[in-house]
Amino acid sequence: MTELYLIRHGVAEERGEAWPDDAKRPLTQDGISKLRKSASALKAVGVVIDVIVTSPFVRPRQTAELIAAGLDPHPHIVTADSLTPGGTLTAVLSDLEKQSKRERIALVGHEPGIGELAARLVGTRHPIPFKKGAVCRIDVEALPSSGPGDLRWFLTPKILRRIR
Repeated sequence: MTELYLIRHGVAEERGEAWPDDAKRPLTQDGISKLRKSASALKAVGVVIDVIVTSPFVRPRQTAELIAAGLDPHPHIVTADSLTPGGTLTAVLSDLEKQSKRERIALVGHEPGIGELAARLVGTRHPIPFKKGAVCRIDVEALPSSGPGDLRWFLTPKILRRIR
């Protein structure tokens, strides 16, 4: 059994003249603060993660670092281009297979990709919408997943902040 934690990056700076390169948009101070609280909540409910696989964009990378810093032990972080906007589901699943020896894997990405991945993993064609900073846990029998996984829980950022 593998526990997969799917996480959408936190609240980031707005697109525009200040951030012409979308890959470089960082989290806002409010986004950082909210993610620290979310990481504390995940730790409080007993979440342990072996590795975090993240999009190489700045905002998901920062999200991965904040989540890792809030957990004990701190998971290792690796980047995967497949988690960037426009990455294919096939490529994400291939990158996920590279972590198949791990029991608890987190993936940090963007919408709509992270919601589409969650849908695929639980066996539905309808994307699951993720608010910024949302986290869900899906258990799968093995990697690659041969059948639908089990959605164990889905926590919105608001619920995570209340747990803390």
